[in-house]
Parts: sequence; C-alpha cells; structure tokens
Amino acid sequence: QVQLVESGGGLVQAGGSLRLSCAASGTTFNIFLMGWYRQAPGKQRELVASIRSGGSTYYADSVKDRFTISRDNAKNMVYLQMNSLKPEDTAVYYCKAVGSTFLTGSWGQGTQVTVSS
Repeated sequence: QVQLVESGGGLVQAGGSLRLSCAASGTTFNIFLMGWYRQAPGKQRELVASIRSGGSTYYADSVKDRFTISRDNAKNMVYLQMNSLKPEDTAVYYCKAVGSTFLTGSWGQGTQVTVSS
C-alpha cells in the first residue's frame, strides 16, 4: 500500500499563493497517476489536477492558468502550486495516488486551504 501525507495548506488572502506538497511512502514504484482533489463544505469532492508518470497533466477548468501540478519521482513527491487564489478555492485539499496494485487509489488525510476576501 501507499501512504500519502499532505502539507502546505493555510490561510491566505485573495490573490495570494500557496504550494501544497504530498509525500508518498510505501509501495510507490507502481504509482502511475497522482492527483489533487478538493472538497468544500457541503460540496462533493472534485478533481483539481492530476499528473501521470509520463508527465501529462489535467486541470479542472476552474483552476487552469492559476494552478500547476508537478511531480518529483525520485523523491516520491507531488506538488500543487496555487496562484491568484480566490475565496472559492477554499476547501480541504486531498492527494490521491493510483498504482497498478491499488487501482482504487490511496488518499491522504487532507490539508485545509482558506482564502479570505
């Protein structure tokens, strides 16, 4: 199995930036997809961005041109650089990894991001 630990959340004013980090440990060699999801109060969890082992990325329309996902395979880390933050970006952000031996994925515990107006 894979264990994921997120960090980097916090309180920031609108227009500011935060960088989230996710550290993976355990059986990491077969991870082929990592992603960031978020869940705001009263809303469903949604995919924000993902990155495949080959480097291809996906972004939700709401974060395109503001967020950047990146991955350091050597360190088993994935990052989410968030710029031009908006109050509607306020949510708990979760890291998820999917591997060939755990296709349903593993989740981190989440990190709170709060953007004040």
